Amino acid sequence: MDRSKLIGHLTAFATYAIFGFNIIFCKDIAADGNLPPILLTTLRSIGAGCLFWLCSLFMPRERVPMRDLLLMALAAIVGLFIPQITFLTACTAATTIDTSILSSLTPIMTMFVAALFLKEPITWKKALGVAVSFCGVIILILNSVSNSNGVDHTRPFGVLMLILNTFSFAFYLGIFRPLVQRYSVVTFMKWGFLVVALLSLPLSARHLATASYGAVPSLVWWELAYLILFATFIAYFLLPIAQKRIRPTLISLYGYMQPIIATVVAICIGTDAMSWQKGLAVVMVCSGVYVVNASRAASSGNGKAPEGRR
Repeated sequence: MDRSKLIGHLTAFATYAIFGFNIIFCKDIAADGNLPPILLTTLRSIGAGCLFWLCSLFMPRERVPMRDLLLMALAAIVGLFIPQITFLTACTAATTIDTSILSSLTPIMTMFVAALFLKEPITWKKALGVAVSFCGVIILILNSVSNSNGVDHTRPFGVLMLILNTFSFAFYLGIFRPLVQRYSVVTFMKWGFLVVALLSLPLSARHLATASYGAVPSLVWWELAYLILFATFIAYFLLPIAQKRIRPTLISLYGYMQPIIATVVAICIGTDAMSWQKGLAVVMVCSGVYVVNASRAASSGNGKAPEGRR
């Protein structure tokens, strides 16, 4: 494996490892109820956006044509705004197990979107790898996840939000890779989070003015700080680096690290126990990632977009 692909794998792994803790903290914040989903989206976008704009002051300025600015705005809506608001909303309307299972469909959807828009072939190895990892993560979820977010049943609205979340992020990974490759991470994300902030501010203005900030526990403030610094700024700094170097389907498969991390955390704090089913599930997930990486689609390219789509 060359250095570029290795960096891609490491950044994808780190991104979804951060997202793994993000899920746990988002559910805690949703269960607290003092920070509504749209307000949380606004706080995350403003915080991360300020950090990206600050970083841009110390970097060479990149000229972005109006056409690409419009594409960046669309990418921000599809890859940042919709996934964040739908997931945070789903946390209040779906059980933990249903949230985990429906979120696990992202790699399957990404594989088909990448095949349709980036002409990334669906080889039998890739399909097998995705299927093995999907089965592994379902086994892990069914043997590990407890309903800890205070939702006793999943409402149809929660299912709709999770499906929209999955489709939206799959389209972001599968469609916008050529655009991501043209610009630095900071340039791409500073404009992206500016768009998210401008979209969410009008929707959250009432909550910004009336939220019971004094009633928010100190633990929730620390979790919010993690969401802004790590799960938004650092994670979305790393994700485009991975997008430049490895294929969309392979990136999305690293999403299966999230239930693995949640299980490891639960075992470490004594709320879950290791079993052979969990061990088998982890082996299946890792094996699936390996098979997809070894597939013809992953090995035939060098991390670049297909000709004519750069």
